[in-house]
Amino acid sequence: MRRLLSFTAIALAGAALLAGCGGSDEGELTIYSGREEELIGELIDEVAEREDISIDVRYGETPELAATIREEGGNSPADVFFSQDAGALGALASEGLLARLPADVLETVPARYRAPDGAWVGTSGRARIIAYGPDVRASELPASVLELTGPEWEDRLGWAPTNGSFQAFVTGMRVSLGEERTREWLEGMVANGTQSYADNSAIRDAIAAGEIDAGLINHYYVAEAKKEDPDYPVDAYFPPNDIGSMINVAGVGILESSENREEALAFVRDLLTPPSQEYLAEGELEYPLVPGVPVDPSLSPLSEIPDPGVDLSSIDDLEGTLKLLQETGAL
Repeated sequence: MRRLLSFTAIALAGAALLAGCGGSDEGELTIYSGREEELIGELIDEVAEREDISIDVRYGETPELAATIREEGGNSPADVFFSQDAGALGALASEGLLARLPADVLETVPARYRAPDGAWVGTSGRARIIAYGPDVRASELPASVLELTGPEWEDRLGWAPTNGSFQAFVTGMRVSLGEERTREWLEGMVANGTQSYADNSAIRDAIAAGEIDAGLINHYYVAEAKKEDPDYPVDAYFPPNDIGSMINVAGVGILESSENREEALAFVRDLLTPPSQEYLAEGELEYPLVPGVPVDPSLSPLSEIPDPGVDLSSIDDLEGTLKLLQETGAL
């Protein structure tokens, strides 16, 4: 259990540090962002200017920030949690830490991309993929990620077990396939010598460099690289009707303890307006969730992705996933 406890200790240390900073100033919006600054920092600046809001952003890994908010409870200085995935938002919602959003905000996006209880709303969509390099033949691509435990993939794969998107994917697998089948898969991947990386982009670049042949990441990491360099030697593959093509969302929730509800709601509303949705679609090559905002033409339409249809409101057991990742040696 040592590494799981170390992860928790990091989160608790972060909570202590943030708690020491005190609450946010009245009228200044404090956002805990599990989304990377290089991806959404400019967007947040644009929202702050449009809405005339003073914003303080604290960046970190989604799972750690969620654990920090849980530890801080009603004393959290955070007003908004901007999560990399629906699972972390669901985990906080299940403990009553997120406030219900107004119906008009929730109804801006399709029902499957928001919490049934109104505690969070998706801001953009992303699909899980198998990214692969030039040494992978089309005939090798598996019908399911479950087949990646086969001997033909030994020492050829990469994943990012500490990454929030990966953890949400594993939680989706637990929900969809059950605890034991997920455990078997994780153990098989570990036994197959799957290499661990810090994040999705590191996996993609390792494939391009020839360190590994394939890896499990989000679609837009490949799309971004291809947009910059059409000859970038990594491609995306969607396993048909498989958990490996699961569609998740980045999303936001307002903390129940927030003393800046007006500013927080203005921030959330703006993320669902065309300018913000277009930023995410054009700049980050994510899927806009507000109807009418076009998808980048380089991407497969959401309707064409063989998504297994996991209920995003059901992937909230982050602790159970962390425990399973530790027990199987993935973490």
